[in-house]
Parts: sequence; C-alpha cells; structure tokens
Amino acid sequence: MSGEVQDFQDGWAGRIVLNRPRALNSLTHGMITAVREAVDAWTADDTVRTIVLTGAGERGLCAGADIRAMHDDAKVGGAGARAFFRDEYRLNALIARCPKPYVAVMDGITMGGGVGLSAHGSVRIVTERSVIAMPETRIGLVPDVGGSRLLAHAPGELGTHLGLTSASMGPGDALLCGFADHFVPSAKIPALLSALAAAPDADAVTAVVVAAAEAAPLAGLAAQREWIDTCYAADTAEEIVERLLDSGVPEAKEAAELVLANSPTAVKTTLAALRRARPLPSLEAVLDQEYRISCAALDSHDLVEGIRAQVIDKDRNPRWSPAMLAEVTEADVARHFAPREGDELGLA
Repeated sequence: MSGEVQDFQDGWAGRIVLNRPRALNSLTHGMITAVREAVDAWTADDTVRTIVLTGAGERGLCAGADIRAMHDDAKVGGAGARAFFRDEYRLNALIARCPKPYVAVMDGITMGGGVGLSAHGSVRIVTERSVIAMPETRIGLVPDVGGSRLLAHAPGELGTHLGLTSASMGPGDALLCGFADHFVPSAKIPALLSALAAAPDADAVTAVVVAAAEAAPLAGLAAQREWIDTCYAADTAEEIVERLLDSGVPEAKEAAELVLANSPTAVKTTLAALRRARPLPSLEAVLDQEYRISCAALDSHDLVEGIRAQVIDKDRNPRWSPAMLAEVTEADVARHFAPREGDELGLA
C-alpha cells in the first residue's frame, strides 16, 4: 500500500482505492504509477478474478488530475506534465484492454482523469451521487484520457454539447451517453463490494452487479435532444453558438453562454477533436491524438490562465487569448494536431 493509492486483495477481488480524499482524490503522477502497478499485478495473479476501483471519502471517485501541479509545471516548460499525460493515457489504454472484469464505482464526483480510470473499464457503476464531466474547456484544455472518444460516440450531438460547455452529467445522463453501465444506489455499494469479493469468475461478477442494479434516474438530456442535435450539428463553433442563441430555447441560450465563457481556442480545438475522433478505429488512436493536443496546450497561454482563474486565484475571470471565437484561426487549431518530435505516444 502507498498513502495515495491503497491496493489490497479482498477475497477474489483486487481492490484499488484512490486515497486523497481532501483533494477529491485528484491524481498525481505517483498515483498513476501505483494504479498501473496494481492493475498489472492483479492481471497476472490467478487468485484475483476481478479488479475494483473506488475512491476514499464521501465526495467522489476522482476530480481529475492535480491541475495545480500542472499549472506550475506548464509555467516552466511542461516536461513533467508531458510525462504525466504519457503515463496516464497508457494506463487508460491498459484498463480498456484488461482481460479481467474491471469494476469502477463512479460514486460522487468523477471528472477528467477520474473518467479515464473508470469509463474505459468493463463494468462502470454510477450512483445517485454521481457527477460525471469532462470540464477541460473551462481551463483551456481539451477533453482527454479517451474522453474525446466517449463524447464523440455519445448519441447524436450530446457529446459535442458536453464537450464544448463542460457541463456535468448525473447518473441517468451518464448511462445515456455511454459513460456508465449500471445504476446502484450508494447505500448498496458496501454490500456490492462484499459480493464482488466472493465472485469467483466473470459470470459471477456480472450476476452480482445485475442483482444490485436498479432503474436509473431519468436522463435529463434525453428531453433536450432535438435542439442539441440541431444546434451542434453546425460546422463551426461560431455557427453552433449562433444556432443556440437563435433557437428560442432557454436551455440553448444557457448552453451558448457556457460555450462563450470557456477558452475560445479550447472550444474550437475540442470541436475539431470530436469530429476527428468519430472515425478513428480505436481508443489507442484517439489517445495518440489527445496526446498531441495536450502537449500543444501546455505551450499555450490559456491552460495556465484557465487554471489560475479557476483554482489558483479563484476569481473565475480568465483572460483568454485569443479572447473570442472569431479570433481563433484555423492555424491555431491545426497546431494541436500536428505531430511533434518527442511528443508522440505511439499507442495505435
């Protein structure tokens, strides 16, 4: 066991517990390494039949990466953040390929890097307390950890809406959008974990989860599909905003305001990333694309400024550069997708 990640065997289950509850279990590089080591160990251990990921504390599984550390590292060149992204994305791919049931309990806040550790697993559980999001455009980044693949394959244009606005999903919406598989009330999680420890094979794991699952709360986004699909099908971010504002739907106007508050460069790059992710053949190919984007973002003004405004100074008043969507050029977006010597992940 380490302080920030606890790993232990519980019957047939290999347990991984993210253990920074005061920081909403936000991920350090050491935690990424520890989780990878645990997954490798449990995969090779015949006495472990399932891997179970949970978070310590009552507030959430994981709020994402430690963006304070990312902010500080980006200001001095970003080498540490590049190494963090490299190991994090490789872990995301490893989880997706895991040959044993990988059960992620997405109870409470699960965002960014927390989605990467959970939503690529084979059994993804949400509770009534789940708040799922890819909020990167709010800090000048683009949805990563395979999140752009999940968003790109959500029904209709729901993923585009979520990616450009940084909006959150409750449990019903997470199920609708393909980020989760089962709804289990939080009060039943301790019993579920005990039952998983007694499950000797994949079929038993499935039976345990199905027995614990209940009907999920309604998906709020389902009722919004008409305007979302119409507005976000536009070719450009500017046209998307124009359609949202002209739709006459109050929720669409609110969505436009969210998009306009986020980093213009990140919004345009996110739109391009989602459109490019749809035809890509694998998670690995998407992670390769995301790595180029994230490394390019580390060189940008907006990432440091966005984290400053949201987390460091907390004035919630980022000064984006460029400041408006119309000022972000095609070249500004294209540089995020260009191969960079020394900054290639090489998973696909």
